[in-house]
Amino acid sequence: MERRSFLQGAVLGAGLAGAGSAGAAVNAPVLPGNRPQDPADLPFVTDPGERRGEMLYRTFGKTSEKISAIGMGGFHLGKKAVTDDEATRLIHAGIDRGITFMDNCWDYNEGRSELRMGAALAQGGYRDKVFLMSKMDGRTKEEAIKQIDQSLLRLRTDRIDLVQHHEILRFDDPDRVFAEGGAMEGFLEAKKAGKLRYIGFTGHKDPRIHLQMLEVAAERGFHFDSVQMPVNVMDAHFRSFSHLVLPYLVQNGIAPLAMKTFGDGVILKADAPIKPIEYLHFSLNLPVSVVITGIQNQRDLDQAFEAVKTFKPMDKAAVAELLSRSKPYALEGKYELFKTSATFDGTAKNAAWLGEDVASVKKLAPTME
Repeated sequence: MERRSFLQGAVLGAGLAGAGSAGAAVNAPVLPGNRPQDPADLPFVTDPGERRGEMLYRTFGKTSEKISAIGMGGFHLGKKAVTDDEATRLIHAGIDRGITFMDNCWDYNEGRSELRMGAALAQGGYRDKVFLMSKMDGRTKEEAIKQIDQSLLRLRTDRIDLVQHHEILRFDDPDRVFAEGGAMEGFLEAKKAGKLRYIGFTGHKDPRIHLQMLEVAAERGFHFDSVQMPVNVMDAHFRSFSHLVLPYLVQNGIAPLAMKTFGDGVILKADAPIKPIEYLHFSLNLPVSVVITGIQNQRDLDQAFEAVKTFKPMDKAAVAELLSRSKPYALEGKYELFKTSATFDGTAKNAAWLGEDVASVKKLAPTME
């Protein structure tokens, strides 16, 4: 992949007009924008998926795997407001109605999310009915392997279908993952041992960091199976993953996994004139393999299935009309706190999850006083 220059043509306009003189006019520099010129100029799904019962099923990247177009988010299932029994009931009900994609993470709710999902899947053969995913924070081989093994125990399984490097939020994360002794070595070792089947990465901060991760992977000849990222009606206007990352994933057969449809409810607080089901329809209308959504009660579960039932592919005009309703609320990322604040940055608040620096870094690093 060719190296990108994100500051190409960074300053095309005049700088300071009459610099130094009082009251002189100032011309703003023309920079590559966070906002696309045409928010609706997006890749759209060409096939809504195979409909079976209440669910649509889409292909997972280059593979022959079929996964449900709606995925059950693991974070919400581990919240204290949800009981163990209710989490089990929701998981079983979702699977019985057709959800096969199960999302989770090593760090969610101090492991409670994986424990609850593992307990539910261990009953009645449910594990064999799902495509199970979890995410690891570790940036070193040692930490990644330790976290994978802990997740396997919590999830009560001998394999996780998809394991992803979690929260690629910093521009040095790709270098740490792919370093000698880095997390990717741990992932590949675990895959060879049959502990995982596919490898991906996630992040929610800036699409340019996703592109950096993809570039570093391409330079090393590694092909990711999946990439998880925010996809919603706000994202299309501001620092957009759908505009900057999604086309590359589609072109290269990497499964796009959509998340943050509602931003854990924050996006709904904008009170934009958009119905919750329209948020889900927008994400389903893009060529993503799955839309992962938080489900912590029956209402959430029913809403997800209603979105699938009523989904019909939208053309550009329909998407443009929907995005015109979100635009006034989206331009500054105010309701996408995962991009513009540290609220969602678990690994920033818990740096120990990443593990220590690899040996080569320790050897080279000066003493910091």
